[in-house]
Amino acid sequence: MDTSGMNLTYTLSAKTKKILQVLIAVGLILTIWGILKHSQTDIQKQRIWSNIWVNIMFFFGISLLATFFYAVQYAAEAAWAVAYKRIMESVMKFLPIGAILVFVYCLLGVLGVHHTWKWLDSAAVTADKVLQNKSAFLNPGMFLGMTAVFLIAYVAYQRWTCKVSIDIDNGGDGTQMWKTNRTRAAGFLVFFGFTSVVGSWFWFMSIDAHWFSTLFGWYVFAGQWIGAIITFNLIGLHLKSKGQGEFLNDSHQHDMGKWMFAVSFLWTYLWFSQFMLIWYANLPEEVSYYQARWDDYRCMLWTMFFVNFALPMIMLMSRDAKRNRTFIFIVGCIIFFSHWVDTYLLVMPGTLGAEGHIGLMEIGMFLASTGGFAWFTLSQLAKAPLLVKNHPYLQETLHFHI
Repeated sequence: MDTSGMNLTYTLSAKTKKILQVLIAVGLILTIWGILKHSQTDIQKQRIWSNIWVNIMFFFGISLLATFFYAVQYAAEAAWAVAYKRIMESVMKFLPIGAILVFVYCLLGVLGVHHTWKWLDSAAVTADKVLQNKSAFLNPGMFLGMTAVFLIAYVAYQRWTCKVSIDIDNGGDGTQMWKTNRTRAAGFLVFFGFTSVVGSWFWFMSIDAHWFSTLFGWYVFAGQWIGAIITFNLIGLHLKSKGQGEFLNDSHQHDMGKWMFAVSFLWTYLWFSQFMLIWYANLPEEVSYYQARWDDYRCMLWTMFFVNFALPMIMLMSRDAKRNRTFIFIVGCIIFFSHWVDTYLLVMPGTLGAEGHIGLMEIGMFLASTGGFAWFTLSQLAKAPLLVKNHPYLQETLHFHI
């Protein structure tokens, strides 16, 4: 494929900026309106903090799993994904901002500014035998220390691999740098495989500190992964709509659609496996997690599950559907929001109990965060050519057909 006549420079158009500005403005208005509707009791203050955590972790998770998926392509020596390389990098570049937000939120929790994690309160630990038994792991020093180590390592790899990508464009030895990237990607994946699970224990599972599940880390991982895949799909569709993604052909779209389909089923498998085993065993220390969600969030829980399972199965099963931009866009947007609801359900029952619900503030924060994340990501996309240069698999991805 001859790329000389292609427009390989993305520009964030005035129309796109306007749409994102409106999205952010509407989100902020709804957020403020939702906050002012309620008196500022302790539970309402915690509701604000909990919503902040939901949105931080949702978009941080997308950027982190984008980094993971990027590393997978190097380790697997995948050629088809080279066409999406710049898209992945633009999403990955949110990781340093997300990491700072995660650490600051955790630090504020340790300082007692909010009460997302009850085990950070020494009085609560003193009065709770279970928390005392877990204090060797669930303690402020371990929490902040491991969070800092994980985040620094994630950001270091992301920044290094994105820098190498630009260096290759600027005339570096593409083959040798690709080999180096492949080796470091393999090392990162080993590190990520351990730390992503432990991080999910700290950041999500310990909100319900009496509860535990050996499947939980992989379940969180799958939910964040599908968020990243959908983001790649939506950005690719955006480029095609602007006439700036000519190098993304139907086969590329088909493969990314298959990833959306496959990871949705992985998430469903992990969700059902965790739920079914806990329901069948019916042990008091395990069912408490689902009891809270069954009693107070039942409609939201089952709607989220069936949307995230049934929609990909029904609408993305066929080859033609995976190549249909309208289908991918509609299904992607619905699943994207549904996995935000999944993140919401990881947090709210443990922090707010029966007081949690999706109202103006929740919708507003989601819209404002989505608009801000999209603006940042597209701005990063405009800083480098849309198609990489000097990559050993460049010609293979340009002629990719299935």
